[in-house]
Amino acid sequence: MLRPGSFALTLLLSLLTGLGPLSMDMYLPSLPAIGQALQASTAQAQFTISSYLFGFAVGQIVYGPISDRFGRRPVILAALVLYAIGSVFCAITQSIETLIAVRFLQALGGAGAIVLARAVVRDIYSGVRAGRELSLMGSITAFAPIVAPAIGGVLQTAFGWRASFVLLVMFALFAAAAAARLLPETLRERTPGPFSARAMAMLYRSVLVHRGFLANLGILTASFVGLFAWISGISVVMQGVYGLSPAAFGATYAVSALGYMLGTSIAARVVMRIGLDRTMGIGAAVQAAGGLAMAAAVALGLGSVAWLVGAMTLYLAGMGFVLPQTQASALTPFPDRAGTASSLMGFTQQSCAAIAAAAIGAFLGRSAWPVAGTLAAMGLLALAIWAATRGVRKL
Repeated sequence: MLRPGSFALTLLLSLLTGLGPLSMDMYLPSLPAIGQALQASTAQAQFTISSYLFGFAVGQIVYGPISDRFGRRPVILAALVLYAIGSVFCAITQSIETLIAVRFLQALGGAGAIVLARAVVRDIYSGVRAGRELSLMGSITAFAPIVAPAIGGVLQTAFGWRASFVLLVMFALFAAAAAARLLPETLRERTPGPFSARAMAMLYRSVLVHRGFLANLGILTASFVGLFAWISGISVVMQGVYGLSPAAFGATYAVSALGYMLGTSIAARVVMRIGLDRTMGIGAAVQAAGGLAMAAAVALGLGSVAWLVGAMTLYLAGMGFVLPQTQASALTPFPDRAGTASSLMGFTQQSCAAIAAAAIGAFLGRSAWPVAGTLAAMGLLALAIWAATRGVRKL
């Protein structure tokens, strides 16, 4: 077993959290091909994204309280097995309706890894130190959205859309084997009393009444909705409006993901000096600038895809500052309920992102406005919430 607090454990937790972006980003270059192969409309193909997000949200609401009662390690292992089963069904499905359903199943499993990785961090660290750890994990995990679409584009060109899901099955089995062998149990005190729906509801209520948690959750959710406006719509925009091939889209998409890696890397270095709040504020301002830059590029009719990618790179750099710090700040007040708080945080952000993704899919056509407009609005909203709640979040 790895020693709690070691860099090797950080790597393992980063591997587990990488399931989320891999599951979302690797198959994006295949969305148009999936629609053609399964005789589905653009909206139906887009709903495989929303289905995954809804499953991810539902899964996250239960894993935290269960792990607070039974421990992190056994729940993570069960989640990884469920994820692998869902990925197998994704690879062999023959209809768009079935793919939508099994993407939900895949997400139910994948949700456990990211919820409990955050809970493990809170078990070991708190405050600024937890923010640094989450930033470091983010900079490592950022490799996933950089390489995943490029790999997905190559797999789509060479083998077709099912190949991405086959690779995800292999990744899930590797992650499960690594967790079974190396992941220690970090939960110090298990939630006392019988496990029931009423007890779980009481746990959630105890978190929801905390004003600082709600303020951080607002910033996190707004930032996340902007991200998924990009993820859910940009494949159609770049390939349908700008005419990129699947491989070219994968490579172009990967460039923007470098912004998140840059942001988390810098945040991990500066947060110990300037604190969670200032780091978060810098990131929120950069996010807003990125969203406004994309809206301006679309409004001015700038024809090169480089303008969109550059604006999103800026947004994601700011997000690299915002996400780890809001997560750390939200979890810090709950050392005995870190799993529950992490679940509630994940459920809220993923539910809102799923709704946004479904709406954007319905409005996508021959314009990038559904993506650009949402991104600008969410960047500004995150900055406004940060500015308005500074006193509340310090309570």
